[in-house]
Amino acid sequence: MVRISNTFIGLLNVLAMLIAVAAMAAGTYFHFHGGTQCQKFLQMPLVVAGAVLFAVSLCGFVGSVCKISFMLWIYLFVMFVLIVGLLVFTIFALIITNKGVGQAVSNRGYKEYKLGDYSNWLRNHLVNDKNWEHIKGCLKDTDVCRSMGNDDAAAFYRKNLSPIQSGCCKPPTYCGFEFKNATFWVMPKTGPAVTDSDCKTWSNDQKQLCYDCKSCKAGLLANIKSQWRMLAIINACVLVVLVFVYSVGCCAFRNNRRDKYRYRREVP
Repeated sequence: MVRISNTFIGLLNVLAMLIAVAAMAAGTYFHFHGGTQCQKFLQMPLVVAGAVLFAVSLCGFVGSVCKISFMLWIYLFVMFVLIVGLLVFTIFALIITNKGVGQAVSNRGYKEYKLGDYSNWLRNHLVNDKNWEHIKGCLKDTDVCRSMGNDDAAAFYRKNLSPIQSGCCKPPTYCGFEFKNATFWVMPKTGPAVTDSDCKTWSNDQKQLCYDCKSCKAGLLANIKSQWRMLAIINACVLVVLVFVYSVGCCAFRNNRRDKYRYRREVP
C-alpha cells in the first residue's frame, strides 16, 4: 500500500511538472513571438527554469510513486540546496536593500532618487552598462512615461509618481528646467541650474528622455528595493512550505527504505 507521504509527494510533483511545462511553453512562445526586449530577455531563463523544475519533479514523482530511493534522494538533495539557497538569498536581499531612500522635493508630490544612495552591489551588478541596455529596452517597451498624462504644471507637481517615472521620464528638479508637459521640459537659456550629468543627458526626444540618467537607474533600484523587501516576506512563507515538503519527502524516503528492507527479509 502506498504511504500517505509518498502519495502527497507524487501529487505535488505532478503539479510542479505541469507548471514546468507551462514555463517552457511560455519561453518557447517568447522565442517565436516575443517582439519586445523584455520578452526576449525572459525567454532563456523561463526555458531553463522550466526544464530544471521538470527534471527535479520527475525525480520526486518517480522516486515516491515507484519507490526508487535513489531518485527520491536526488530530489531531496535538490530540495535541501534550494532551501539553503533561498534562505541565503533572503538574508542577502535584506542586507543589500537596506540603503537608499527617496528624497522629498519641496512643493512636489513625488520623490526623487540618487544613484549614490544605493549599495555598491546593486549599482555594479544590476544597473551596470552591460545590463542597462536590456533594462532600458524593457522600460521603453512598457510605455511607463506615456501613462503620465497631459496635466498642467500645478497638477503634475502634485502627482505621486512612481520611482521609475520620477527618475526616467523627467529631468531632476534641481536642473531648473521649465515644465511644458510631463515629458517635455525646456532648459533655461543660461543653462541648467546646477552642473550635473543628468541635466545634460535629458532629451525631449520621447525615445530618449532620461533613460540614460543616473536618476533613472536610481529609480529602478528604488523599485527593486521595494519589490525585494516584499519578496523577502514571500520567501519566508515559501521556506516554511519547502521545509514541510522536505520533511514529508524524508518520510517518503524512509518508507522506501523500510519497504525495501522488509521485502528483503520476506524473500527467502
